[in-house]
Amino acid sequence: MIKWGIIGLGNMASHFANSINEVDNSKLTTISSSSSLKLKKFGTIFLIDKKNRHINYLDIINSDIDAVYISTLNNNHASLIEALIKSKKKVLCEKPFAMSYEEAKNLSKLIKVEDNNFFEAIAYRCHPQTNRILEIVNNNEIGKIKKIKSTFGFKVRKIKKKSRLFNKELGGGALLDLGCYPVSFVRLFLEKDSKISINNAKGSICKTNVEDHAELIGSINDNIEIDLRVSFKENMENSCIIYGSKGILKLASPWLPEKKTYIEIEKNNSYYKSFVNCKYSVYANQIQIISKKFNMTNFQNFKLVDIDEAVEISKTLSDWKKLI
Repeated sequence: MIKWGIIGLGNMASHFANSINEVDNSKLTTISSSSSLKLKKFGTIFLIDKKNRHINYLDIINSDIDAVYISTLNNNHASLIEALIKSKKKVLCEKPFAMSYEEAKNLSKLIKVEDNNFFEAIAYRCHPQTNRILEIVNNNEIGKIKKIKSTFGFKVRKIKKKSRLFNKELGGGALLDLGCYPVSFVRLFLEKDSKISINNAKGSICKTNVEDHAELIGSINDNIEIDLRVSFKENMENSCIIYGSKGILKLASPWLPEKKTYIEIEKNNSYYKSFVNCKYSVYANQIQIISKKFNMTNFQNFKLVDIDEAVEISKTLSDWKKLI
């Protein structure tokens, strides 16, 4: 049983606290927030003992817990990770775990020195749908991959300077908030020593000086074309499409798949769906898998976003951002 704590009691913390009740290898025992009102409300709803409600983020370090889920604003992630790693706590951090590639590299050195467990919370990577996609591709059902297209975007009608989405100091911008999804999807298909190259990138910067739209055309080892797009300006299809030499694979719900989802496959003038059933919701599944990894028991082979993977995602996002 992994005893969890949460730092930061916003929307994602509520998802985590609700989802942890679905699994049997984890328990939420401790919370921390800079808001006394949120601390009281959250603690009451999720039955957290008053002695385990901390107004100071780092007081959680002294608690009797195994792991911490960080769901604060982006600009707090790095310092909290550093403190938790040094205190030998295991960490699951909401994306993005770092505000820049340089920050990501520095955290990587610390995490490896301390030999601790760290993962970035990109939940779809823990869902069985992701493994099924890899099975279909590896079994050559759609042939050799020629192109991957991946999008994630939604329209924000009003730009608010204080909003975490648009405030630069808080880590706002479409790339930091959404970019890890299409980049991490493409990375599922990287083989050893392969790399992502960016051929062309464009986007737009809004009045708060962060990107609200970004597009990337590139390749994997110059033989698989990639087309990635994220946006706060438009409601995108939010899908992933893999074009192969023998057919096409499409995901209608790549980022937050339900307990029952499906993968669409078109080839040889035929069309069919490959259904995937999961016992848990997407966030509960993440908690279960990460907790198993932390416990090193009965661990299934999922492509989790460990520190090495997280740093590589950060590098691609940094290179993408420089070109806009």
